[in-house]
Amino acid sequence: MTKDDIQKLFEHMWWADDRAADELAASAEVPAKAVELYAHILGAELVWLDRIMGAAQSEAVWPALDFNGARALANTARSRYQALLDTLSSENLSSLVYYTNSAGQAFDTRLDDILLHVALHGSYHRGQVALLLRDAGTKPSPTDYIGFVRGTPAATRKESG
Repeated sequence: MTKDDIQKLFEHMWWADDRAADELAASAEVPAKAVELYAHILGAELVWLDRIMGAAQSEAVWPALDFNGARALANTARSRYQALLDTLSSENLSSLVYYTNSAGQAFDTRLDDILLHVALHGSYHRGQVALLLRDAGTKPSPTDYIGFVRGTPAATRKESG
């Protein structure tokens, strides 16, 4: 992946995070699990960023936050990641990041692989948030990558009947 690929991937991630947050804010009935998952997306983003930076963990993987706290965390994560992305080059994307996971195991992983993981991890959990909102009676906004790049949502399933 190139620096431009990573930047575009993170722009999609932030767009999708914003759409999920907007749906949570607008929903009449918000399942607590949906807010918990949204906060987890952001907590995990920051855990990985701290690992990349070689810093002490600044946030819990599963932070206990209300919606407003999670939304504030989204702003923190975005500004910190943008600062990192501004320093990236094609050469340092392949560099190894040495870290210890939450189970105490030591690893080294390429920076570009970690950044791809961060984006994909959030995508997985935003799907869970969307399902919980749908089950609560809200029609969530699509957050598919293709909808982001072409500026229009992907096709939806037509109900028979």
